[in-house]
Amino acid sequence: MSEIASRYNPKEVEEKRLKLWDKKKPFHATANKSDKGAFTIVIPPPNVTGVLHMGHALNNTLQDILTRYKRMQGFDALWMPGTDHAGIATQNVVEKQLVKEGTTREALGREKFMERLWDWKQHHGDTIINQLHKLGSSCDWDRTRFTMDHDYSEAVNEVFIRLHERGLIYQGQYIINWCPRCQTALSDEEAEHKDTNGNLWHIKYPFKDNPEQFVTVATTRPETMLGDTAVAVNPKDERYKNLIGTVLVLPLINREIRIIADDFVDREFGSGAVKVTPAHDPNDFAMGRRHNLEFINIMHPNGVLNDNAGQYKGMDRFAGRKAVVKALEELGLLAKIDSHAHSVRYCYRCDTIVEPYLSKQWFVKMKPLADKALLAFKNGKPRIQPKRWEKVYENWLVETRDWCISRQIWWGHRIPVWYDEKGNQFVARNNKEAQKLALAYHGKDVELTQDSDVLDTWFSSWLWPFATLGWPKESRDLKYFYPTTTLFTAPEIIFFWVARMVMAGVEFMGEVPFSDVVLHGTVRDAKGRKMSKSLGNAIDPLEIIEEYGADALRFSMILNSGQDIYISKDKFEQGRNFANKLWNASRFVMMNVSPKARKAELSDLDPETLDLSSRWILSRYMSALAQVSKAIEEYRYSEAENVLYEFFWATYCDWYLEMVKGKDDLNVQKVSYQVLLNTIKMLHPFIPFVTEELYSQFVGKEKILTLEPWPLVDNRFVDEGVEKDIGTLTGLVGAIRNARAQWNVKPQDQISCIFVASSEKSLGILKDNSAIIGKIARICDIKFLSQPEGVTNCATGVVNDVKFFIPLGNLIDLDKEKKRITKEVEDQDKAAKAIEGRLANEGFVRKAPPEVIEKERQRMAELKAKSIELKKAIECLV
Repeated sequence: MSEIASRYNPKEVEEKRLKLWDKKKPFHATANKSDKGAFTIVIPPPNVTGVLHMGHALNNTLQDILTRYKRMQGFDALWMPGTDHAGIATQNVVEKQLVKEGTTREALGREKFMERLWDWKQHHGDTIINQLHKLGSSCDWDRTRFTMDHDYSEAVNEVFIRLHERGLIYQGQYIINWCPRCQTALSDEEAEHKDTNGNLWHIKYPFKDNPEQFVTVATTRPETMLGDTAVAVNPKDERYKNLIGTVLVLPLINREIRIIADDFVDREFGSGAVKVTPAHDPNDFAMGRRHNLEFINIMHPNGVLNDNAGQYKGMDRFAGRKAVVKALEELGLLAKIDSHAHSVRYCYRCDTIVEPYLSKQWFVKMKPLADKALLAFKNGKPRIQPKRWEKVYENWLVETRDWCISRQIWWGHRIPVWYDEKGNQFVARNNKEAQKLALAYHGKDVELTQDSDVLDTWFSSWLWPFATLGWPKESRDLKYFYPTTTLFTAPEIIFFWVARMVMAGVEFMGEVPFSDVVLHGTVRDAKGRKMSKSLGNAIDPLEIIEEYGADALRFSMILNSGQDIYISKDKFEQGRNFANKLWNASRFVMMNVSPKARKAELSDLDPETLDLSSRWILSRYMSALAQVSKAIEEYRYSEAENVLYEFFWATYCDWYLEMVKGKDDLNVQKVSYQVLLNTIKMLHPFIPFVTEELYSQFVGKEKILTLEPWPLVDNRFVDEGVEKDIGTLTGLVGAIRNARAQWNVKPQDQISCIFVASSEKSLGILKDNSAIIGKIARICDIKFLSQPEGVTNCATGVVNDVKFFIPLGNLIDLDKEKKRITKEVEDQDKAAKAIEGRLANEGFVRKAPPEVIEKERQRMAELKAKSIELKKAIECLV
């Protein structure tokens, strides 16, 4: 058996493990292989344009922890990988390339442009998959799917056709969210709201019969007045009751429009009269339908004003806004301008202000689908964590609106609808089937043209849990691995993706696609800001892997996770230091354990034959194992990792190895070896590279650790009495170390110590373990008494029923140290009082950021606690 290297080299170990995994394919899942059944996770498919960011790193580490854990428990664990074709994002990437080449997609033509897109995907589409692989993700890489794979595309078409046959897909003219930059429709979820400081323009609309009189309306988008076809008032508004039906003249356009009455109008907004632009506002659209108004579109798809805008034709919408405002001002028709904070929609891809736009689009009727998903949710499927998101999810299902699924781009699943020259529609799986339908309809062959639009990217990804398993075919994998078990994702796509997947799963599979949804927090910097390129605070996970290693990245992310993850580059030293500690401790144990001891199993050990420290570490190990297993099952990964950190570093390394160091005892060797070996197993889901390397070194041959069994709690070794006894010893050593530090006793100085205990049992435990106490606490002279006798000038402390006395007279200048501590107490109290004064200042509290106030409170609490501790040290001097 080769010796473990003196230094841990993460790059070398990770490359070695990745090559082994690629060769052996240990993550491949086979149906019906285990009697425990299937455990399935589907990866939230990253965009094919994507590169690994910290959000990906967190999300995939969480998935990997659970997958490796379940695989070790013996389940047929399938983690399905893949990427999303990301319609708008991918098309934007290639269009930017074309701009640099001096051409456009229109000039290239659809067929050639699609070739360019597929070529780009071929060369760059696996970038993020390769990066996830480098992170250590134990996906079944042979199953990697892409949302535009041939089989997957067939599933998308099948869903469209089935929904259309059920009357749940329709086409119509409606106000939709339109991105003038991408020139495509967007769903409500893709048009993100941002609070914006804008203006509210108050415009005078003159009466036809009395141009000196007017009605004032208020708007945040004055350019849209060019498409107004009415002014609306509330029928209960006494100010306007006699004016309903009166004709106004629309300024700048000179179109005659009427005052109409509609209950929708808010009497308190502006003047109580509102302009109605049915082709450019969703509320006005509904009003226009109720009152049979004219719908006038004043804008081209690119945001440039069209012929209906009169003299403003050819202007960009925002240039048109300025021109309209200027003209109104010159005509004396601009009553006033107010500053106005309001919410504006932006394109989620290019950050362009979205335009409410009248357009013919394809929609899915969502209520029938949402009602089924809502019923499933009320029956407990899926469970959502954290639970506070359950109400948000339920409300969205209740209030869901029809989903606009058509997009005016070329990269994506083309809508499976064909048209003849008269506009008759033929919904079909392919062109051949469409031709058959047209032949049956016309009685002859006719020329057909497929709809030029593509489906919303989310229309393919909402099928991900079952389309990746072969649906609509009844495959063996589909029957075995569906429904999946757990979905890890970010809260911001609970509507985009999670809710829609539930709807699709219930509708087409008759079953919710996952039992649990775990919504993880957002990765933020140390100041609490969301990481982003624009803020310049993003950390590149690939740089962290290069500098610290993938295990360090994973470990540090989880250790610092909570509702959100606050992390800075220096935090990754935690993971690196932990991996180094594990490596060094393993090397130390291997160098001090005989080959005979390595052959033993935990089950071979008899607690009755073990020394107290070995019984204690076994009991603590079993407790840690139970806590970690429970925390993983309940998705509390940070808690699980903290338990492992504390057990391995503080309990096993700092205490147990120090207790048994130098002992020539075969049982001690067996225990130290087995506890560490099984701790490595427990750590494997969190830090897979270093643990598998060490495990292979321990057992003397290459092992795939994720295929090894997860440890089981053996209650024979659980001993609360022993834990209490050793707890007293460790508590005493900690208190003695603290007393030494308080009184400035040099670390290298040996001390004397008197232990006083009223019970014979406590004295017996102390005497039996005096060598351990002396070695760890650096005590050269120990006395055990039942009553204190002749103790003076001693630092003291109490742990349970044991009191200790450390004579200080020969170690330090006692008077000098008393003065030092007294001065330190004064300084602590003074600093705490200053902070207390600041926090009592209303001006400071009102102006200071919340995080500053919280830090001040924490600092004050620390100062007060330190002061109390130092005062106690002086008071306890005898």
